[in-house]
Amino acid sequence: MMKRFLILSLCFVSCAAWGDNKFSTKAKSALLIDFDSGDEIFSKAADDLMPPSSMLKLMTLTVLFDAIKSGDLKLTDTIQVSQSADYKNPLWNSASKMCLTTGQNITVKDAILGIIVLSAGDASVAVAEKMAGSENQFTELMQRKANEIGMEKSSFGNASGLPHVNNLMTSREIAMLAKYIITQYPELYPMFATKRFEFEDTKTDWCKDWARMHTTNYNKLLFSMRGADGLKTGHTDGGGYGIVASSKIGGRRLVGVINGFKASGHDSLAEEMKKMLNYGYQTTQTKVFARSGDVLTKIPVWYGKKNTVDATAAENVAITLPKDFSLKNVRVLARFDEPVVAPIVTGQKIGEIVIEKNGTVVKRIPMIAKEEVKKVRFFGRLMKNISVLIRGK
Repeated sequence: MMKRFLILSLCFVSCAAWGDNKFSTKAKSALLIDFDSGDEIFSKAADDLMPPSSMLKLMTLTVLFDAIKSGDLKLTDTIQVSQSADYKNPLWNSASKMCLTTGQNITVKDAILGIIVLSAGDASVAVAEKMAGSENQFTELMQRKANEIGMEKSSFGNASGLPHVNNLMTSREIAMLAKYIITQYPELYPMFATKRFEFEDTKTDWCKDWARMHTTNYNKLLFSMRGADGLKTGHTDGGGYGIVASSKIGGRRLVGVINGFKASGHDSLAEEMKKMLNYGYQTTQTKVFARSGDVLTKIPVWYGKKNTVDATAAENVAITLPKDFSLKNVRVLARFDEPVVAPIVTGQKIGEIVIEKNGTVVKRIPMIAKEEVKKVRFFGRLMKNISVLIRGK
């Protein structure tokens, strides 16, 4: 029998139209979303494929972070530099780099900081070769990870973000990747807030001078906006400037992406992102009803070793709405069939969370099992059937 469990009631206005839009940008593409609700606050050509330049390095780091999370790599492990990553390789003449030399060993931690702070393409190649044997094979790992996250449009031709015909991402999928990193790697994410990093293990006098002059994060938003704590910038002559950024103010996190911005430098790029983030904070608010992992209700189980199963939401139950709207006239419901028949696996869909506005559904979120419930053996099922015949339950 279908059951409806009322969670909360409040006002909701579609996030697709905020009314008087007071923010605009000359960037070719931009997107601003609320981290908890995932709702879109501002969008401009957010689904257009564009070269991501060094913002692509976020995917390089994601593959590396997976290896660290699984224990296959440690921050103290070393990576040996090949000729491909050597600073004398013409590829790095005008590119951002750590200034590595052939045969040099660097730690995984230094490689990460080099990629984040210095946008080091040479470190990206060193990481790729360490993990996959070659940069070309590493792009297959990048593509596989993108597909796993749900980034259906993105493609990758290298690990550094240098111009390549296959390096294409949308602002929406860059934001999706940023949100994934923040969520999945809470121990590593704080590294994105590093403002300065000087690579001290240089092997030539030229590189020593380079390292002393290149220490400051290209993400100037870290220096100009409170709450800013990541993530990555990018720039190519043909594609212009780009930035994917996140800030957290008063417990609320926003994620923004700007790409194809014709700027005078990274400072003006940061100022454009700051304007977009402030627009989000000043004109919208987010209401979180429940977070993924919270027990929303207990659903009766049929033929299970437990009588009930804890139900949670597959993602945060949250919505973003204009700041000047009061809370009324919208229902948030949990819908499910009861009982659920065992066996039940963790993460199995057992219902849905529905947000309704004036009786119209505006958002659906899968409700899933938070735990496993095994099926009772034949004798237990038989006794259950007898119980139903005798007592009706």
